[in-house]
Amino acid sequence: MKGVSAKLTRGLNVGSLVLAADNSGARIVKIVSVKGGKTRRGRQQYAKIGDWVKVSVRKGIPAMKGEVFDAVVIRQRKSFRRKTGERVAFTDNAVALLKDEKGNPKGTQIKGPIAREVADRWQFIAKIAKFVV
Repeated sequence: MKGVSAKLTRGLNVGSLVLAADNSGARIVKIVSVKGGKTRRGRQQYAKIGDWVKVSVRKGIPAMKGEVFDAVVIRQRKSFRRKTGERVAFTDNAVALLKDEKGNPKGTQIKGPIAREVADRWQFIAKIAKFVV
């Protein structure tokens, strides 16, 4: 996975409820774990912009409730710093669900903006996003 060109801050804990910003059928999901996350032994993991996470569907269409999917964090409320010095923060925490290990998205469009760092790392998600900030 490609690295990001920003100083990312710890935005979301394991157990956080976040918005599913695509049209896959899920509305609210819970972060279960962070794939490839690195923390100190015994410390709770955290997710940040562009991270690959496992999520459990909490609200959405009845057939999807309780199912576990891979997802990518596309927005976070906690601000992070870009190399240019600007700070970026969104109004909500959101993920986009993935349908396979290669990073193909489950939905066909993403509601709202995504961060530029996500677009650099996950090209398939950048293609279906309305706009990149």
